[in-house]
Amino acid sequence: MRKNIKLTAAAAATAALALGLSACGTDSDPASKSESGANADTSKALVVAASPTPHADILNYVKKNLAEKAGLKLEVKEFTDYVLPNTATENGQVDANFFQHKPYLDDFNKKNKTHIVPVVDVHLEPLGLYSKKIKDIKDIKSGQTVAVPNDTTNEGRALQLLADNGLITLEDGVGTDAKLSDITDKKGLTFKELEAATVPRALNDVDAAVINGNYALEADLKPATDALALEKADGNPYANFLAVKEGNEKDPRVQKLAELLNSDEVKKYIEDTYQGSIVPAFGAPATS
Repeated sequence: MRKNIKLTAAAAATAALALGLSACGTDSDPASKSESGANADTSKALVVAASPTPHADILNYVKKNLAEKAGLKLEVKEFTDYVLPNTATENGQVDANFFQHKPYLDDFNKKNKTHIVPVVDVHLEPLGLYSKKIKDIKDIKSGQTVAVPNDTTNEGRALQLLADNGLITLEDGVGTDAKLSDITDKKGLTFKELEAATVPRALNDVDAAVINGNYALEADLKPATDALALEKADGNPYANFLAVKEGNEKDPRVQKLAELLNSDEVKKYIEDTYQGSIVPAFGAPATS
């Protein structure tokens, strides 16, 4: 039986309070933070916050099959949103997280004055356009409604996907930084902005929706076969990675987990389990 721990509302409140207190703490000495990371107690479990699918699934594969042999104690906490994993990592409620890509993290750190940094890339989750009413993207037409994620980076990604497939026209050069105000031709479409985790539940209420890969899988959608349009994996900057609070990169437990997440065994697990809906993104550690 999986022993993942889901964050309760009370714990969420505690996390928010702790984050506020940590903002008044001594974060200004990178050297001392790095030392504490390198000198972490390796006898303690490494606690990692993760989205349920595929992140927690991948971590639990590591926990069950690889961690003990590598001398790593691993604990997985499941979070169902895109905010608490970072705030919990910032305030020390968890040691690391695994749920996000670099553009999202950059935006989050800037807006929340947090200090989360990437450690190593693990996989890509192509964003997709889905519908329960339309079988072919050519049948999307004026007067219909499309739901998109409302967070800054994923909305830009979603709009770029729609533009790449001829459903809208964007201002030149905006790329994945696009906002609804950057649409120069909506071609008669109406857009509904929703929190990323809730977009799959809106499929019955809209004509189509752009859904993040992990949330599509949780909704029993198969991106490789069910998507009307899917982001290309080649050259995609949105690799999901293991992340920690700045200064904890040298924690031996973090380094050990990073090595396991980039192992041949995990690569095979991702390829066999997700059949192209999610793909490995192994290589150099994520960089700024």
